Amino acid sequence: MLSRTVCTRSVLRPVVASVSKRTVSKVSGEFIGSSSSFKLSSAARNARLLGLRYESTVVKVPPMAESLTEGSLKEYTKQVGEFIQQDDLLATIETDKIDIEVNAPVSGKISKLCFQPEDTVTVGDELAEIEPGEAPAGGAAASEAPAKEEPKKEEPKKEETQTQAAAPATPPNEEPKKAPSPPPTPKKESAPEKEVAPATPSGAFSRSEHRVKMNRMRMRIAERLKESQNTAASLTTFNECDMSAVLEMRKLYKDEIIKKTGVKFGFMGLFTKACTLAAKDIPSVNGAIDGDQIVYRDYTDVSIAVATPKGLVTPVVRNAESLSVIEVEQEISRLGKKARDGKLTLEDMAGGTFTISNGGVFGSLYGTPIINMPQTAVLGLHGVKERPVTVNGQIVSRPMMYLALTYDHRLLDGREAVTFLKTVKELIEDPRKMMLM
Repeated sequence: MLSRTVCTRSVLRPVVASVSKRTVSKVSGEFIGSSSSFKLSSAARNARLLGLRYESTVVKVPPMAESLTEGSLKEYTKQVGEFIQQDDLLATIETDKIDIEVNAPVSGKISKLCFQPEDTVTVGDELAEIEPGEAPAGGAAASEAPAKEEPKKEEPKKEETQTQAAAPATPPNEEPKKAPSPPPTPKKESAPEKEVAPATPSGAFSRSEHRVKMNRMRMRIAERLKESQNTAASLTTFNECDMSAVLEMRKLYKDEIIKKTGVKFGFMGLFTKACTLAAKDIPSVNGAIDGDQIVYRDYTDVSIAVATPKGLVTPVVRNAESLSVIEVEQEISRLGKKARDGKLTLEDMAGGTFTISNGGVFGSLYGTPIINMPQTAVLGLHGVKERPVTVNGQIVSRPMMYLALTYDHRLLDGREAVTFLKTVKELIEDPRKMMLM
C-alpha cells in the first residue's frame, strides 16, 4: 500500500505543480475564503487535476425545407455568459414563409454567439456554442448583489458634490465678484428665444422620415405578386350576390353551432363549399399550367388568405371537397389562429389549388385580387352592404356583396370563368342547392 501511494504521488506531482493553490483547494473540495464546500465525483476530480474541460456543444442552423436554404437571424434570446435550459428558445430565424425557432440542445452557459441580428445564415452554419453544465447555485443572489451595491457607490459622489457646493459658499469675498457676471448672460439668452419663437408653428408639422429593412416574408410576397403579374394573363370578372339567405341561416343556427362545436358560423365555410362544388363543373378553375401541359386535379386544396402583422399568408384547407361546411369552418379557425400566433409550418402553406381572399372583414367594397401562382384563379369576397335592388318588379333593400374572380386567361376562358362565378352566386343565394349537388 505504501509503494502504491508513493507511485500515485510521483505521477500526479508534475500535474499539481502546474496548478494554482486556488485550483488545488477546489479539487480538495473546499473554497478558499468561503465556508461553503462541495464534493466532486472521482471522474470530475480527475478531469480537474488533468486540466480538462467539457467540450462545448455547437448549435447549428437546422434544416428548413427543400426550397429554403437560408434565412435572416432575427434575434438571440440569450447573451454570452448567460445560462440556458435545455429546449429553451435560443434564436429565431426568419425565412421567406415562416419563422424557425432554434432551441438549446443542452443546458449550460452560452460561450459564443456566431452571428449578429439581421445576418444571413444558411443551413448547417454554427449559430452558438454552449458549455454544458448545471444552473449556477445562488445565481439570483449574485445578480441581486451588484444591484444593492450600486446605490452605495453613488453615495460618495453625492457627498463630493455637497462638499464642492459648500466650498464656494464659504468665502464671502468671492460672491460679490461673481455678481456682476450674470447681467451679460441674460442678454445672450434673449437672442435665441426670439429665434425659436417663429419656428414653433412649423414644428407642428413633422417632415421626418425613416427607413426600415424589408423582412424576408415581405420581400417574398412582393416577388410572388410581381411574378404573378408578369406570368399570368390576368382578367377579372364580377358579380353581386344577395346574402339574405346566408344571414338568415346564420341567425338561426349560429348559437347552436357555437355551443356544439365552439366555432363561429361565418361566410368562409359556405363560400369554400360552393367553390368546390362549382369546380366540379369547371375543372379548369382547379387546374394549373405546367410547361406545355395542363394539370387537372380530382381534389381541391383551398388556400385561405390570412393577414398577419408580418404580411399575407395563405394556409391550405386540404381536400375541402370532402369536408362539410362546419368542418371547413373548424379548419379555417385552426389555421387562422396558428397564422396570427406565428405558429404556421411550411406544411400548412404548401400546395393549394384555389384561393379565397376575404377583404370584406376590413370593409372592402370592391377589388381585384391577384392570382397566387401557379394557381389559375382566386375568388375575392367583399363587404356586405345594404343596397336597393329590384326583386319581382319592386325596389327593396337587400344585403349585397360584390364577388370578384381573377383568373388566368391562358387556361380559363371567359365563358368558364363567368359560369363558375355565377354558380357560386346561386349556391350562396340559396344554400339548399348545395345538398343537391
